[in-house]
Amino acid sequence: MIEPFLNEIRAKFPRCSKDAFGKPRIFLDNGAGSMVLEDVAKAEFETRLNFGAEHGAPAEESKTALEIIQKGREDVANLVNAQSRDSIVSGESATSLLFNLSYAIAKSLPKGGNVVISEYEHYANVSPWLELKERGYIDEVRFVKFDRESYELDVNHLSTLIDKNTKVVSLSGASNVLGCITPLEEASKIAHESGALFVVDAVHLIAHYPVDVQKIDCDFLVFSCYKLFGRFGSFMYGKPELLRALKPYKVEPAPEEIPWRWEHGNRDPALFACVSAVTRYYEWLGQKLSLDVPAYTQSRALIKKAQFAIKKYEEKLCKLFLEQASELKRLKLFGPADPSFVTRRVPTFSFVFEGIEPKTLVERLWKERSIFVREENFYSYALSVLGLKSVVRASAVHYNTQDELSTLISALKCF
Repeated sequence: MIEPFLNEIRAKFPRCSKDAFGKPRIFLDNGAGSMVLEDVAKAEFETRLNFGAEHGAPAEESKTALEIIQKGREDVANLVNAQSRDSIVSGESATSLLFNLSYAIAKSLPKGGNVVISEYEHYANVSPWLELKERGYIDEVRFVKFDRESYELDVNHLSTLIDKNTKVVSLSGASNVLGCITPLEEASKIAHESGALFVVDAVHLIAHYPVDVQKIDCDFLVFSCYKLFGRFGSFMYGKPELLRALKPYKVEPAPEEIPWRWEHGNRDPALFACVSAVTRYYEWLGQKLSLDVPAYTQSRALIKKAQFAIKKYEEKLCKLFLEQASELKRLKLFGPADPSFVTRRVPTFSFVFEGIEPKTLVERLWKERSIFVREENFYSYALSVLGLKSVVRASAVHYNTQDELSTLISALKCF
């Protein structure tokens, strides 16, 4: 249980309750980017100020810069339970990492075949594969349906789409609009049985779920640090043998060793310092909990304790919101709505409200109730499937409270 520590948790996020102008507000736009830990901001400032020198020189500040980079890789490996730090690639964004990965796959494998993705992908996990089709590297991009009532991935349909010609199955760990969690272990098994690579876009999953790349048995997984209480910048896990075998685009003098051969340009030590600070936060929280996680040891055990406890707490947030939202007859929710199935969703709630346009509703919630939500298409393929131009999205994380979600529901009742 993290409830006894919620005040301590919120205190670690200086902009959790008030914005930079001192305005009290409820922040429910975490799907677009979470609040930043104070320790992350300090780590970035100190690293940028003191260790901005390029690594590889004999000076102490240069040596320390490399140590920060390597420690950051190690911490990401601990965060997702990867085999080693050499399996962790850094990048500008999840979009750029997925494009880089798709190009490397196209460059390394024979032309033809198909790629399978879902109807609820973020376009960061759609456009790279469509581009391979446009360039003639693959013949087809196939879309797995989601159920129009439960909004969950149709695993049976997934099985019918994958065949001997499938090169890649690439799925979001959780929909950034619908909030449903993809059954990744099951999907991975189906993909590998046909010899396909299995890629996970974990950008919208990583803050909510105890991600374990070895348990999932994914070949690649990407996530963004700014969706995980940090700064902008992203990371990709790849199985070491695949990072060595595939041929990413790189400048000729760049290292051939993994993971460096996948990275474009110099590495920013501050990014790695930030993700290390996030990992220290998980360890801090894990030390307060009495959960049993026998499959993990040391830092990884503390991290997983925190992640499992966060998942459990967020299930309570989901249950509360879904139960209270069911009383709003003018609210149409897009995503799993059954409070008894909260284990299969994250606290991301997308909806429209009868009689009020999404943009107007978002403006009123802010101006009249100081509730920060967002409306747009969220770069989600799901909206085109549902025939929608935009929805309102309230996206919570573990520093949000049940009272904050109840306040949102109460505001909607008054409109």
